[in-house]
Amino acid sequence: MQMKKSGKVYHLNLNKDQIQGAKYVLLPGDPFRCEAIAKKLNIQSKQIAWKREYRTWLSKVNDKSILTTSTGIGGPSTSIAIDELAQLGVKVFIRVGTTGAIRKKVNIGDVIITSGAVRFDGTSTQYAPIEYPAVAHYRVINALVEAAHQQNVPYYVGIAASCATFYPGQERKESFLGFVPRRFQGLTDELRRLNVLCYEMEASVVLTLCSVMRLMGGCVLGVILNRYKDGEKIALEDLEKGEENAIKVAVRAIKILLSSKNGD
Repeated sequence: MQMKKSGKVYHLNLNKDQIQGAKYVLLPGDPFRCEAIAKKLNIQSKQIAWKREYRTWLSKVNDKSILTTSTGIGGPSTSIAIDELAQLGVKVFIRVGTTGAIRKKVNIGDVIITSGAVRFDGTSTQYAPIEYPAVAHYRVINALVEAAHQQNVPYYVGIAASCATFYPGQERKESFLGFVPRRFQGLTDELRRLNVLCYEMEASVVLTLCSVMRLMGGCVLGVILNRYKDGEKIALEDLEKGEENAIKVAVRAIKILLSSKNGD
């Protein structure tokens, strides 16, 4: 949906002129993470829009335009960001997020490169039936893996569980109600047995929508907590470490994709 006079998509408050032909976007959830990501791409990056949870910065890398756009938290707002960016011509979407690991082997500061996601998000089914897989594009996975190697960041490639809520849907008792509904009790242990690495809230939307729209999608998640070992308390230094490593890998991956034979 575009505003008639400006040609801007409604929620992101952007038009094609503003994004200067950008085909790539990095997608943090937090609007306040955008500047740090964009300036890692290019110190001369600039903000071009901020409306509601959607903040967008424009960077230039090797004369190519790269966007950093925040999605807010969860599936509905993420789907709007992806849909409207796709309307403007963006082709490659990489979520740059944080996550709580649920497997013992994963450490704080590691990154999880999401090959696929469990679709508990509640949003992606309005784009494709639940039987449709949420899988990352192989070129994005390869670029993220290469980037992690180059940046010496420990990583895992695997499956995330994307939930519609932060508290009950991720089997957290540290909520106002203080209990987990019956249908979610035991979920974390079941997911561990199914070789799921972590919980988060957006990956399945990014991956499903990109596949449906014939776009390239992927996710890199910085681990800020291991719920198997650390409980539920997040330390500031752990948050900063997970965010920093996810950003380092995502920024390097964009440069790898740009330098590849099919970078355009």
